[in-house]
Amino acid sequence: MRPQIYLFGDSITEESFGDGGWGASLAHQFSRTVDVVLRGYSGYNTRWAQKVLERVFPGSQDGGGEAPLAVTVFFGANDACLPDRCSGFQHVPVDEYKQNLRSIVSFLKKQWPTTHIILITPPPIDEDGRLQFPYIENPLNQPERTNEAAGAFAEACVAVARESGLPVIDLWTKMQQFPDWQKAHLRDGLHLTLRGNRLVFEEVVAKLRDEGLSLESLPVDLPLIADIDPNDPLKAFQK
Repeated sequence: MRPQIYLFGDSITEESFGDGGWGASLAHQFSRTVDVVLRGYSGYNTRWAQKVLERVFPGSQDGGGEAPLAVTVFFGANDACLPDRCSGFQHVPVDEYKQNLRSIVSFLKKQWPTTHIILITPPPIDEDGRLQFPYIENPLNQPERTNEAAGAFAEACVAVARESGLPVIDLWTKMQQFPDWQKAHLRDGLHLTLRGNRLVFEEVVAKLRDEGLSLESLPVDLPLIADIDPNDPLKAFQK
């Protein structure tokens, strides 16, 4: 079987296999070398995510199957919902968020010691966009997320990565380096545009390369057409 890369996260991961999505771009990038496996759960926070780990990653408990090459863990956007706003039921206090992330990392490390784990912080929040595109009734007419709150969770994610010795993509910081990030990278104040997806894709590819996982380092699945001799095609399949 081909090796695998798992994408584990919330709606920003679940949507990533759409047209131009960062997950779809990863699948295309590694189309002859790795199977990219989507495990995205819209609306989930880390409290819920850690409760379903054994169902998300079946076989990990009994050692069934080979360990994946890598797992991206991309949570925090829902944890960062403000507790007194319309999506407060998704809120997780930042200290609990850190502990939940540690638990997810510990689970993955215990099951698959050789797997590369990459943490991704929540993105920044365009509060104007969140007011324009609410998901549920918003009687207070106030954004259910703020960029300041998202930044606190991003900082917590980076801290967990550092203490765990893991690579991390600080998306909250990187995205805000672009002067027009609010509308260019976020379509509704939270979810990614094509440019936002491209940024995540490029950052994930760069981190995978840093971990020794690249097109150059991974074997190709079955002979390439360029390796098939037109005068003796079947010879390529005898190796």
